[in-house]
Amino acid sequence: MFMGTPHQGGNGVHLGQSLLKVASIFMTTDNHILQHLERDSAWLQQQLGQYGPISSDFVTKFAYETFPTAVAMGKTMIIVPKASAVVPGAADAEPVAIPANHLTMVKFASRNTAGYTTVSGHLQLLAKNAPDLVNIRWDMEDRVNKARANAKEEFSVVFGRPDVCKIESFVGRNNELLKMEKAFEDHGSRQKVVLLHGLGGMGKTQLAMEFASKQQDLNGKTVDSLRLGFASLARRLYEEHPSSTLLRTAAETKEADQTVEAIKRWFSIKGNTRWMLIFDNVDNPKLPDVEDSHAYDIKSYIPEADYGSILITTRSSRLQIGEMIPVKKLRDVQENISILANTSGRAISDQDPDARELIANLDGLPLALATAGAYLNQMSTSLKDYLRYYDQSWLKLQQKTPQLLSYEDRALYTTWNISLEHVQRQNDSAARLIQLWGYFDNQDLWFELLAAGRHSGPEWFSRIVEDELNFDEAMGALCDHRLIEHLGNSDGYGMHNCVHAWVICVLNAETEVSMAMLALNCVGFMVPEKDLPEYWKVEQRILSHATKGLSLPSIPEVGALSSF
Repeated sequence: MFMGTPHQGGNGVHLGQSLLKVASIFMTTDNHILQHLERDSAWLQQQLGQYGPISSDFVTKFAYETFPTAVAMGKTMIIVPKASAVVPGAADAEPVAIPANHLTMVKFASRNTAGYTTVSGHLQLLAKNAPDLVNIRWDMEDRVNKARANAKEEFSVVFGRPDVCKIESFVGRNNELLKMEKAFEDHGSRQKVVLLHGLGGMGKTQLAMEFASKQQDLNGKTVDSLRLGFASLARRLYEEHPSSTLLRTAAETKEADQTVEAIKRWFSIKGNTRWMLIFDNVDNPKLPDVEDSHAYDIKSYIPEADYGSILITTRSSRLQIGEMIPVKKLRDVQENISILANTSGRAISDQDPDARELIANLDGLPLALATAGAYLNQMSTSLKDYLRYYDQSWLKLQQKTPQLLSYEDRALYTTWNISLEHVQRQNDSAARLIQLWGYFDNQDLWFELLAAGRHSGPEWFSRIVEDELNFDEAMGALCDHRLIEHLGNSDGYGMHNCVHAWVICVLNAETEVSMAMLALNCVGFMVPEKDLPEYWKVEQRILSHATKGLSLPSIPEVGALSSF
């Protein structure tokens, strides 16, 4: 931003030269600067000649004075007129009138003066738009430098999703895997979108992980979790490609939208064509005839390049994008037996009548089979006894929650009820913790987050957060029964969306105000001070939990907070 700069010379130069001659009587003087500022001087023309060709590389603001300046002998004049302050023909430039004279146009009495408001407004606009422009410039320079060095730009990335625990032995789904392989093989060099659609608990996420174990995965449960996924992806990509200025900005910026756009641009770079992005749990997409403030348009997060592969998992049958592949219940008896055998660690025959009855009850739901297997792995219970527990738990569930009409929900919830009763006998604090989890988001619960609220919790909670050993013991009991899972290399734990729904709808059918406030206190005390290094990383991590807490308007305190 040029402030009253005399690009083509200024008025009063001759007067200045006269004053300089007078001053030379008393001291050594130099009139070279004044000579350069004479209208249309050779030096000024040289500067303009150098600036013109590169003016399109910048957004330029030319500020000029509108009031005359008092000079010697009672005269006033416009020192640098608009015709000199504004360079004619400059690309992407804008003249800015400042209501002041030449001396005061950069001196402001207060924030409320017209000059300050005008200048600060333009500077803020320049600062807001600068990151995108600088990223593009740096990225272009990177590619030019690599081209000059005859170096091939590298885009390879090691796969890994820290918020999902990939099962060791993936069973079945050969038909779906073949359909996915065919769909992505047929698209040639153009971008291809494939949609995995199915009920909760069908194993869509694990199917996507199995198919694309060398790709990138983003959690699309909410727009906040999706943006957090982009931020995490940006940091991982930058670690593997530290020379990329585009990825550096994506990883270091505090603005979620800038991160998303930078990552989309990286996937759109010419030559970066062999990639697949997985958008997992896009269960609340924006639909044309549905008003939902929490819904979002998944298309706005897909790179605009005409290449690459996109895999989306969703429960919504109305999301119309790409080629849809339904993920249905497992109907092959052997596949059901394999899941039960793998998770229980037992040798189970497909001829065992109790095994076949249990499989029929669980109705080909992989998540229910895995939960039942995890219970059998922890106990010496026979299949016959587990069937008896299942029937008893089913009856209790039917009496407690008659509004659950879905057979699939009942099958899943019944297996989890059996497991929870065993956890209660082992570790009552762990069983209470899973109820508390209903007031947090289902992903990324870690020790420090809970420990932040240690002074506002009941005795059972104090025992869990007393130290990390107690915390790990409680989490271990829940992990052993497949109610939660450890999030890979992270220090956090996650809960399947369906398990979280069971906690909210069944365990917390009636809101427990004390638990809701305890969760809110944990999040509130975890909010970092702005002067801490990389405070925004903690803010990003607790954002989904804060959103969950503020979505409980039935609690007076929370309702008041969410109205701000």
